[in-house]
Amino acid sequence: MKIGDKIRRLRLQRGLTQEELADRCELSKSFISLLERDLTSPSLDTLADLLETLGSDLPTFFRDRDEKLVFGEEDIFVKEEPEVMKGMIKWLIPSAQKNQMEPILVEMGPGGRTDEDDPHEGEEFGYVLSGTIRVVLGNRAERVRRDESFYFRPSAPHWLENAGKGVCKVLWVSTPPSF
Repeated sequence: MKIGDKIRRLRLQRGLTQEELADRCELSKSFISLLERDLTSPSLDTLADLLETLGSDLPTFFRDRDEKLVFGEEDIFVKEEPEVMKGMIKWLIPSAQKNQMEPILVEMGPGGRTDEDDPHEGEEFGYVLSGTIRVVLGNRAERVRRDESFYFRPSAPHWLENAGKGVCKVLWVSTPPSF
């Protein structure tokens, strides 16, 4: 595991030079330089001392991995739904179930609909990218056209239906993740 860049960022966040960090940890400046360039590795005791000086600890340091910021085609999981939806669902963020919200892209053919979702805690938001849909929440149904959005608390069974004659696409976000 490369830890040098992370040590460097912590040092810079604390406003320390390599020499200041080295002095506080009773190490050499050249060791800090090599460490930050991943050209050497510290012992666990030395790493623990460095992290304590930098206001962190071992569990936090290794838990706080940089999370991926941008997701592309290779990250998307696609589930074809030819029967009921007459389309597909694309999970846009891998492992979004561990996050507080989960965005998906729903594509439905004419007459298609999503599965009915039971009431749950949280919120639902959607933006219609193309076509026209009907949002059904309990005994209430609302039409939503391209460039319009919907938002509701899922207090009743709910689903989306394609209300048009062509394919529709909807960006749908649920919190907490439930798709």
